[in-house]
Amino acid sequence: MYAVIGAGPMGLATARNLDKYGIPFTGFELSKDVGGLWDIDNPHSTMYETAHLISSKTMTEFAEFPMKPEVAPYPRHDELREYFRDYARHFDLYRHYEFETCVLAVEPDGDGWLVSTRCGDEVRTRHFQGVLIANGTLHHPNMPALPGEFAGRVMHSSEYRSPEAFDGQRVLVVGCGNSGADIAVDAVHHARSVDLSVRRGYYFLPKFLLGKPIDTLGGKMKLPRRLKQWLDGKLIRTVMGKPSQYGLPDPDYRIYESHPVMNSLILHHLGHGDIRARRDISGISGHTVTFTDGEQADYDIILMATGYKLHYPFIEREHLNWPRDAGAPHLYMNVFHPEYDNLFMMGMIEAAGLGWEGRNEQAEMVALYIRQLAAGSEAALKLNEIKKREAENVLDGGYAYLKLERMAYYVHKDTYRDTMQRHRDALKRDMAASGNARSLRTA
Repeated sequence: MYAVIGAGPMGLATARNLDKYGIPFTGFELSKDVGGLWDIDNPHSTMYETAHLISSKTMTEFAEFPMKPEVAPYPRHDELREYFRDYARHFDLYRHYEFETCVLAVEPDGDGWLVSTRCGDEVRTRHFQGVLIANGTLHHPNMPALPGEFAGRVMHSSEYRSPEAFDGQRVLVVGCGNSGADIAVDAVHHARSVDLSVRRGYYFLPKFLLGKPIDTLGGKMKLPRRLKQWLDGKLIRTVMGKPSQYGLPDPDYRIYESHPVMNSLILHHLGHGDIRARRDISGISGHTVTFTDGEQADYDIILMATGYKLHYPFIEREHLNWPRDAGAPHLYMNVFHPEYDNLFMMGMIEAAGLGWEGRNEQAEMVALYIRQLAAGSEAALKLNEIKKREAENVLDGGYAYLKLERMAYYVHKDTYRDTMQRHRDALKRDMAASGNARSLRTA
């Protein structure tokens, strides 16, 4: 019996594949239903009322469970919540989960793991053969210290729910990732003023180009990395202009070396003066914020759109092969521990265009490995050797990703999927050759 922690998109993909390959498991979910962060009613969700999918539905959905035709190309969060509930019902996954259950501790126990949980007042400790951690990467706020004491309200984007919170307020948004850009645009229609503080440049991509979701264009022809970066960078500058034309710093790195911002409305409002670009913060006193260019302004709210940190409070870092100075655990393919053969980090991965199907492929690879390792297959034993040898090998496809904490688990989609495909094919060949395929559970 294995333990799965989490019932968000990655947890559900993990549950689906374990069930598909006949591997018994129990799932634990802190909330009362599936969906993870996409369930805005989940008290631990960081979702906000105006949130939509950043990538298009056809590039994001599970291949074996497409979204409904009437769903827009970039669905709202509530449509995605229903999508995951439908997915769980379709594949009969609810029966595997214990909801409103907090995982307190995961500790080694002989050849397996002890998992301690709390549901209401009941605390239980059970032995599991292995553990698959799928509790997500975007729920623990990264809250850097501000240089001074602010007299107004400081909030993180994880606390944000509705733009009414900005009614009549002077708002400073710090950071311009996808959530920061969305929230700044929301604030325009409610706040007295909106400023945006950034310390580095970003690439801004429109969600639609030529009437189609931008992530559905291109990709049919594989180009050399440098040529693709040059061509796509030139295209984006032609369509969107340079950030400096809107008062923002230009990126000092090539496109795809950090996650781009899928939002053209932020540039629209900067160009109309609805949002004012500011530099990095150098000091704060009372309501007054001083920026690195010497300019000052007064604010009532500072919203920190400064991202998230990986957070696995129920297990010691040493069990994750996670050095203190590293932004993420050192795991082969961001999944496989170099020593433990029964501990897996599911979904600790970001890549442009990977989608939930890429994460489903990851879950299938792990389920096949678990199954075939028990059978002593050659492919599983070979994967064991590889994961010990290449735990620190980053599948970046040659891209020089920025040395940021949030990029510590970023990979190149094609390189990652190709590697997954090789492992999955080898494991499936072994399974077919041994006749194990006949005993697979289908759903």
